[in-house]
Amino acid sequence: MGLWDKLMGEFVDIIDWTDDSNNTMVHRFNRHGNEIKYGAKLTVRESQVAIFVNEGEVADILGPGLYVLETRNLPLLSTLQHWDHGFNSPFKAEVYFFNTRQFTNLKWGTRNPIIVRDSEFGAVRLRAFGTYSMRITDPKLFMQEIMGTDGNFRVEEISDQLRNLIVTRFSTIVAQANLPVLDMAANTEQLSQFITKKIAPEFQAYGLALTQVLVENISLPDEVEQALDKRSSMGMIGNLDRYLQFQAAESLGKSQGSTVMDMGVGMAMAGKLSEAMRTPEAPPVPPPLPQASWHVAQGQQTSGPHSLADLQAMVSAGRLTVATLVWQAGMAQWQAAGTVTALQSILPASPPPLPPLP
Repeated sequence: MGLWDKLMGEFVDIIDWTDDSNNTMVHRFNRHGNEIKYGAKLTVRESQVAIFVNEGEVADILGPGLYVLETRNLPLLSTLQHWDHGFNSPFKAEVYFFNTRQFTNLKWGTRNPIIVRDSEFGAVRLRAFGTYSMRITDPKLFMQEIMGTDGNFRVEEISDQLRNLIVTRFSTIVAQANLPVLDMAANTEQLSQFITKKIAPEFQAYGLALTQVLVENISLPDEVEQALDKRSSMGMIGNLDRYLQFQAAESLGKSQGSTVMDMGVGMAMAGKLSEAMRTPEAPPVPPPLPQASWHVAQGQQTSGPHSLADLQAMVSAGRLTVATLVWQAGMAQWQAAGTVTALQSILPASPPPLPPLP
């Protein structure tokens, strides 16, 4: 800055900043030698905060309003400068204007896929992207932690750091949430609110407020998307007969030299195929019923269970007669074998009673 600028600066008594960009977060008011005229007027507009820095130390923080830079209006500056009453010469201080409006439509996205476990598809890879909004809420903390002495601090100088922070925390949150992939893709609004709440405290450490994180899209791997498309297509087929006929006719129609006759043959073949697919399978033959189990009483001892073949062998050996007591599940009590209808076929036939004497 030349001598003329220095001389003109002595007569400038208005300190303000009008932002003609959409990405400037902090602007330092430029004066030759940082000399500010005593009695100058400082205008701090809405969505702005001004910070006075004296000898590297924050001297005062002023919100929106019109200020006259005099000792009675700046008691802290007066103490730092050791001003006497009626001191009219310029004083040296730096004035930083902080833009406290929201900075919107800032981009974020995953550079590499996130691997998550899904109950339906197993381990899958996800990609996501969206936007976020933030604003300065603590100018002094932002100056100490991020800005430093940068006289024209822009969003681009911190956007990469904030984007990496969002992506890292998003990956951790999604991997630990155990949310089904389809639910995440279908409920991006609720997921955006949840992520904003989880990440916002980390922005506060920079003097910033994370006002909103929007998840615009969650994309699945190509193979998973193809599987979903096939599943959706099967659900939309509806009438299998018409679908097969249409597919056959379409494929024949696209072939070279296809004719109406070819399409008719294709329709017939599709009808046969659909009819074969509808033919019910023969019902399975039930297994044979198990043979009845019998118990036999001989004297005061019982034996069993015996099959009919066992009882027939006992009849042949003379150990089972018509008078032998037998029992089977479902019978109320022991009965003589000759009185049981189911055993009549294995017992020897009894002679009929003798006719009466004449």
